[in-house]
Amino acid sequence: MNNIIKNTLTAVALSAIAAGAAGAAHAAGTLAKDTFKVGTDLTYPPYNYFDSNNKPAGFDVELMTALAKAANHKVEFLDTRFENLIIGARGGQFDVIASTLYVKAERAKQIDYIPYMKTGVSIAVSSARGLSFKKPEDLCGYKVGSIKGGAWIENLMALNQTVCKGKPIDSREFPSSPEATQALLSGGVDAQMEDSAVLQDAVGKLRGKMKISSTENHYPVVVGLGVRKGNEELAATIRKAMATLEKNGTYDALLKKYNVSKPTEAEFKAALAK
Repeated sequence: MNNIIKNTLTAVALSAIAAGAAGAAHAAGTLAKDTFKVGTDLTYPPYNYFDSNNKPAGFDVELMTALAKAANHKVEFLDTRFENLIIGARGGQFDVIASTLYVKAERAKQIDYIPYMKTGVSIAVSSARGLSFKKPEDLCGYKVGSIKGGAWIENLMALNQTVCKGKPIDSREFPSSPEATQALLSGGVDAQMEDSAVLQDAVGKLRGKMKISSTENHYPVVVGLGVRKGNEELAATIRKAMATLEKNGTYDALLKKYNVSKPTEAEFKAALAK
């Protein structure tokens, strides 16, 4: 075997060993020592967004910043569109998904969840058009805009098989919630279905151009942080930090600030079964 071939094979072998070691380190904990790399869709106020100084802000950002402090970690937020979050976590682009990720059985096959919040969805309309929808069943025959991958879309499709038969809901998905809102204002859709706090935030910013027409939260859901399957060390670190936040009152203060609630263990298990 000549030296060129020998050196090449040695380099390949060393690269393989290094890659294996890196993979093992990732499986054991975080991608970077003592740092939470967090995937979040920063187009989703009030949960995740860029503030006026172009800094990440919102409920999930505040929560992960507090968790990092409790764990004696640094935190880094990576702006990622919602539909790519699970792919990113599984592919090792970041450690944690913190982006109002609803707990669903199908997603639980791909990531492990740490539940932290419970919320629901509302229906919004353009103030200029005179339409009003109190409940999802009222949307039969209309165009409805949602963020791509929204958990409630399955519920809308289920209505098409029952009360909306012959007059189906035309569900249209957009890369971000603001794009769905823009479609609503331009007449591209008749209504927007979205997380209640997100819609309330949009209504306030748009100063009367849109309004929430539903009168209650529909399809209540449990929300969780997501980590790569099998990354038990990271999950345990986050749970320990969460317990610290519960003990010192930081967690309860955040829930109150954003008008959301803590899910029970029974609610989390029920969500995993859906």
